[in-house]
Order: sequence, then C-alpha cells, then structure tokens
Amino acid sequence: MTSLVRHVTFDCTDAYALATFWAAALDGKLSDEDFPGDEEALVTSEGAALLFVTVPDAKAVKNRVHLDLQPQDRTRDEEVERLLTLGATLVGDHRRPDGTGWATLADPEGNEFCVERSAGERAGQ
Repeated sequence: MTSLVRHVTFDCTDAYALATFWAAALDGKLSDEDFPGDEEALVTSEGAALLFVTVPDAKAVKNRVHLDLQPQDRTRDEEVERLLTLGATLVGDHRRPDGTGWATLADPEGNEFCVERSAGERAGQ
C-alpha cells in the first residue's frame, strides 16, 4: 500500500487569515469548524486540501516547495490581477511576449506561488 498526500501544510502567523486568502484564491471552502484565532484552519478545493497552522516563527527564507496554479476559467493574466486584488504581491514576472511563461506571486504572509497559463492558452485558443 502507498501513501497519499492528505494536505499541503503551511506554517504561518495567522492560520485563519491566510486560509481565508487561499479559500478565495482557489474558490475553495474554509472549514465550518474554523474561526478567527484558531491555531489551524483547513481549506478544501477541487484537487487540493491546504492546512494552515499557526507557529511562532516568521517566514525567513524562500519556499523550498510552492504551488503552481493553472486558471480554469480565465487567462493567466486575468488570474494574476484577481489574486493581486485579493492581497497577493508580484514577486517575479516571467511572462514572455509570445504568451509563454509564468508569474511568481506571494500570499499575504510571503509564501511564493506561481500562476501558469490556462489550458486554453496552452492549446492556443
């Protein structure tokens, strides 16, 4: 028997606040059992479950693991703009004039993630 990934877990300073950002970013759902001030918060979305755990340490270095997001119903650039309005920041812009590439963003606590082209953009639609 093999193991399955149950959650991707993020250490953070405010589990509920960061989970709220990611629930909006992924059109996911914050657990009904989670409230402001809780030490843990769970977000479920299509294809992933993210667990946020409050720890006393602040983020100190670049992530060794990060999420790559692929928009489902909008373009990469539209998704980048949407995430920026939710509170993300642009860390690195690797988008190329020919439409390839990606954008690296950071969530409100500085965790890096990338936004790639949508399936439609990859197919040339």
